[in-house]
Amino acid sequence: MGIWYATREDVMRAMDSKETARNAAQIDRGLEAASRSIDALCHRRFYPEVATRSFDWPNGQYAPPWRLWLDANELISVNAVSSGGTTLSTSDVLLEPNEYGPPYNRLELNISSSAAFGGGATHQRDITITGEWAGCRIDELGAADLDGSITNSATTLDVTAAPLIGVGSLLRVGSERMTVTAKSMRSTFVTTTAGLIAKASDDVLTGVSTGFAVGETILVDGERMLIVDQSPTSLIVKRGWDGSTLAAHTLGATIFAPRTLTVTRGVLGSTAASHSSGGDVLQWVPPGPVQTLCVAEVLNLLGLEQAGYSVALRAGEAGTDRTRDVRGLQALRNQVYDAYGRKARLRGI
Repeated sequence: MGIWYATREDVMRAMDSKETARNAAQIDRGLEAASRSIDALCHRRFYPEVATRSFDWPNGQYAPPWRLWLDANELISVNAVSSGGTTLSTSDVLLEPNEYGPPYNRLELNISSSAAFGGGATHQRDITITGEWAGCRIDELGAADLDGSITNSATTLDVTAAPLIGVGSLLRVGSERMTVTAKSMRSTFVTTTAGLIAKASDDVLTGVSTGFAVGETILVDGERMLIVDQSPTSLIVKRGWDGSTLAAHTLGATIFAPRTLTVTRGVLGSTAASHSSGGDVLQWVPPGPVQTLCVAEVLNLLGLEQAGYSVALRAGEAGTDRTRDVRGLQALRNQVYDAYGRKARLRGI
């Protein structure tokens, strides 16, 4: 799977869909299609990647000898720069425009230094830059902590309460990035302190609070419940959540939560490493309009699939190519393109 701009859970919440294998596969396919469609619409990728990229020198007929235009290779930070086989000090490198970057669309050498581009046997791929590349500023939030150490070869990890992490989330632990490909239930080692009857109004789990978060789904026996609020001593839940069956539960029933993540390790140029228990799990956050458009595109795709890609025209629409009202979706596409799209010109955007 590629990097998605929304999670499976984002789409399911939007369409009020319960978790099923059939829905999950269909939504995952839609997320991949929608994310790549947004890349094409904006002519840029939004997610971060650590990589080494090469550039010709000179790379522009009218470029000053100290300036390198990066064009579509927008840069967040730089780790190393070389030219003509000579390593340049990063202290002599300026990322521009510094007034509103990152991301940066050009790299300049400090003209007060002795650093210079060129000097290689050929102008081709004379300059190499190792750094973090992305088409937008990198925003991350603290999503959870590691609930146990992991080796560099582990493909699953346990986390503390993490209601925001979903299938498709891009996570970072230390310098390693990983993508979430599945979530599964895990015992919280907490049990109910009182019985529950099979009634939606019996929605308070007394004596249970620590270690849980609002928005988290829990599993008691075969019934899923959504935590909608909490106090210092109890959880308020919505019963029979996610298509599960409302049921009675006895005192001492174990509470499970989706805190085991199946992940793809060392993605986007990072290296899989060992991590200690308690380590911070950071989640990359796409730009808000981009995430919203991704969800909307998936919903539109699912609607078209259900209708067999053929929706009846409304009165007055005969003779047009339009088969469904997508004015709201098109307005959202325009908003994202206006804010983040790379326009016709190649540089200084």
